Amino acid sequence: MPRNRSSRGSAKARAARTNLSRGGWAAVITTGLVICSSLTAYGAYYDIYGNISQQSIDTDAFGDRPSRVDGALNIMVIGSDVRTGENADLGGEAEGERPDSLIIAHVSPDRGSATLINLPRDTMVDLPGCPATDDGEYQGMDAQRGMINSAMTFGGVQCQWAVVEQITGIHIDHFVSVDFTGFRDIVDSIGGVEMCIPEPIDDDKAHLQLDAGQQTLNGTDALGYMRSRYGQGDGSDTSRIGRQQEFLGAMFSQVMSGEILRSPTNLYDFLGSVTNTITTDDELTVDTMADIAIAMREVDMSDVKFVTAPNGADPTDENRLVLSEPDAGELFQAIAADEALPGEEEEESSGGDGGGGSDSGGDEEPSVGPGDVSVDIRNGTGVTGAADQVGTVLANEGFQVADTGNPDRPVPATTTVYYAPGQEAHAQALADKLEVGTTEEDPALAGPAVELVMAADWAGVKISGGNGGTDSTSAADARSEC
Repeated sequence: MPRNRSSRGSAKARAARTNLSRGGWAAVITTGLVICSSLTAYGAYYDIYGNISQQSIDTDAFGDRPSRVDGALNIMVIGSDVRTGENADLGGEAEGERPDSLIIAHVSPDRGSATLINLPRDTMVDLPGCPATDDGEYQGMDAQRGMINSAMTFGGVQCQWAVVEQITGIHIDHFVSVDFTGFRDIVDSIGGVEMCIPEPIDDDKAHLQLDAGQQTLNGTDALGYMRSRYGQGDGSDTSRIGRQQEFLGAMFSQVMSGEILRSPTNLYDFLGSVTNTITTDDELTVDTMADIAIAMREVDMSDVKFVTAPNGADPTDENRLVLSEPDAGELFQAIAADEALPGEEEEESSGGDGGGGSDSGGDEEPSVGPGDVSVDIRNGTGVTGAADQVGTVLANEGFQVADTGNPDRPVPATTTVYYAPGQEAHAQALADKLEVGTTEEDPALAGPAVELVMAADWAGVKISGGNGGTDSTSAADARSEC
């Protein structure tokens, strides 16, 4: 959804750095598709297209499929965890192939938007049966309850495609897959990606050791950062997905705004890396890629969304997830029909411009939504970096984060939202999103921003996504700055 802009854009970008993807590697692929038609002018487009490995998918074998919406395009993007050859050196040897990341990239030229929906690999679903392949590479599987990414292990991409369509009800038009070495080479081809690493990382399983601070990650470190799970956060797949989307959003922004598009040589090298390392279905032709690129040129960066399918803990296994209903179904239905995401429709109907809704002509005060509230965040918890982290969450919830830092006033006993005279409704709208907190008028405050002072009782923000609603972040917010 279009975001209301903060009066301090750099502060908002800074606040958006910690909690972005729930996604995988889709920004890499989407970026390549966005700009590949530019190579036509340099006479290299068809030559580079010839580097792509392609696979035939028999979608007729799926039987009844979800309806397709004319004009919209859905691409299943697979970050492939295959552990043979050079990939084994990067990820460790293991049998079979499975999606390390599984995403539906939905491109909607009519709506001027693109949405990348991550399907967490730990999600347990009812899998349909898949036959063994004629070449004996895949043994097939019976219908069963299992992790959503296990379909690829037993039945290849065709089986994974069928599973995604059945679970989501979304018509998939094409697939794109990239493996570990491919991702590493793509990052290296753009000179690395600048990131803020808030705390040192030491994760032997991901072969990753990083110091804290602003730095440029090369391909090997970027791959480790994308794969790191147990060395950061709470060790969950959803926590890792958040870091992935942050990285990919930063990469997408860097490619689209940097020297890649300005130099024929840089552009050729970048797409050479992309096409050398991806696999697609054989119907993803040059003309189709050009159509995608043309469609994506109509999409503003702020309208490229990263979304995670709403999920919660599996009641039978704390290490697995299940889709949260009805929220997941509503998200999938909106994508399948090429409609506004849940929550966006309501914002659009109320104006979506911070106006607080229509004038009813009565005495009732206009409602105040997150987009109407500008907030300064002050960290009185004693936990370093907490204000920036909370700023990220509040920005994702739609609030305008004007500034973050330490308190200029004595820290109260309880978390408090201070407000200038006349700003009580704005303060209450923020307080309603906090797990604990109260409001207090401060005549010394001037200007529209309310001031959140986090105290020792700080317990967090009530999130719209995660174990319930749809949480989305735009690529335009994905600048990772310390």
